[in-house]
Amino acid sequence: MQLKYKMVALGLLPLLLAVAAVCLVVLEQSQRLGEQQARLLEHSILGSKKTELRNYVEMGVGAIQPLYGSGRDDEETKARVLALLASLNFGSDGYFFVYDQHGRNLMHPRQPELVGQDLWQLTDGNGLLVIQALLRSASQGDGFQRYGWQKPSSGQMAEKLAYVTQLQRWGWVLGTGLYLDDVDAALAQVRHDVAAGIRTTLLASAGVALVAVLLVFAGGLTLNVSEHRLADRKLKQLTQRLITSQEEERSRLSRELHDGISQLLVSIKFQFELASRELGTGKPSAGETLREGTQRLAAAIGEIRRISHDLHPSLLDTLGLPAALGQLVEEFRQRSGLDVDYRQTLDDSTAGGDMDVALFRIVQEALTNIERHAAARKVVIDLQRRGRWICLTVHDDGRGFDTGQVEHLSGGIGLRNIRERVELFGGRCAIQSGPGGTTLDVVLLRSDLPADEESPT
Repeated sequence: MQLKYKMVALGLLPLLLAVAAVCLVVLEQSQRLGEQQARLLEHSILGSKKTELRNYVEMGVGAIQPLYGSGRDDEETKARVLALLASLNFGSDGYFFVYDQHGRNLMHPRQPELVGQDLWQLTDGNGLLVIQALLRSASQGDGFQRYGWQKPSSGQMAEKLAYVTQLQRWGWVLGTGLYLDDVDAALAQVRHDVAAGIRTTLLASAGVALVAVLLVFAGGLTLNVSEHRLADRKLKQLTQRLITSQEEERSRLSRELHDGISQLLVSIKFQFELASRELGTGKPSAGETLREGTQRLAAAIGEIRRISHDLHPSLLDTLGLPAALGQLVEEFRQRSGLDVDYRQTLDDSTAGGDMDVALFRIVQEALTNIERHAAARKVVIDLQRRGRWICLTVHDDGRGFDTGQVEHLSGGIGLRNIRERVELFGGRCAIQSGPGGTTLDVVLLRSDLPADEESPT
């Protein structure tokens, strides 16, 4: 995967993970709040229904009180009480029922087929012994009991909440109940609303995440296009500088070959031709002419060696960087007449091919700039090893220059070449210049050396 795609992925993944985590938290909290709301609603509705049932039963007990409170326990009085309770109803499914203590149904106005039957072992859909539970709630509990029962109006099984009380003198249990299908419908509606709210929240979160992803993608795409354009411009500039440098080097070699080697060879040719004629005529000056031609030939050989050394000093490959820089400094001192102080603490363990070439070219470029522009009297070159770091300092006491202005000039190829060579090895380069002189500091890391010191500051 290319670096730009990795950067986009690293930008999107945390965002998507954060949105997913937020959605999970919102989902969990919404479900929990929905269940709490459903339980509160159920508790509230059941509370109101319990109050309603208690009122109905108290109403029924009040209706039969004149007969039950008379103290008569004959069958006629009991029959009149059952008939009176059977006549009392509220709504299509609101009625009273009566059981004796053995589970036999004594009165059921909506299901008369149950009257007289022993329902002691009757169970609902959940396996609950309904009549036994009602008798137990009346005698030992709070009088309320939930169970499943067939709804008379629809014939379907439904959840029912009953309230029962005892007529102890007769051994009867009187009660009534309310079906809870409206409670179930209300709870289902609450859960449906909660689910709809969760869906809406998740869709909104997904929309926000999508917009954020699109914005990140658009930003990454814009940055990618911008970086591509910048890279293309830098590549074109680098290519142009490379071509310019090559042409300048070729021009320099052409001038040196034409003005130096070519003229020396031509003069040597004339000198040997003259010596040949003098030998043919027997002139005694022939020997002197040959000696002059031989001296010019030696000068031509020295010139060729100088050009070869400028292209790639052989001492780099044979004796290493310190010796090659020493020769470069000596030639510069003789050529420019400047006082050069060269110090170095490198040893054979710090020798390296590409980095040595880079350091040699950096010093060569710095000395060339000093000779052409600095008007200096003294130059100090300090090459040190500090742990895994190779530190180079080149200082002159010349007139200095404006570093900011030179950096933006198209002709400042030398400084750019120095910076690019340093950046190639992941090093650091700093240039300080002013009226008192110019200092070039270069720090390069040698990864193959032991790390016995910290990074230089």
